[in-house]
Amino acid sequence: MDKQADMDIQIEKLNLIAWLTGINDSDVIRQLKILQRYKPKKSVIKLTKAEKAAIDKGLRSLKEGRVQSHEQVMKATAKKFPGLIK
Repeated sequence: MDKQADMDIQIEKLNLIAWLTGINDSDVIRQLKILQRYKPKKSVIKLTKAEKAAIDKGLRSLKEGRVQSHEQVMKATAKKFPGLIK
């Protein structure tokens, strides 16, 4: 994380602290305590070997400069599937 982003986070935390000190609603405090205890599960995306191979192939193509613009892809798609794109 760069220095500016760290500073922004520190400012946001101070703003939150200032906001929290003004809360007098016990329901809001209760909800914040629930949020404080919440520990999100890290989501892990499982890719198949075929999906990993396709991603690697795409990354190699990018490195080698074999890319097409969006416009080129749309023209080729319109030519191959004329009823698909208006």
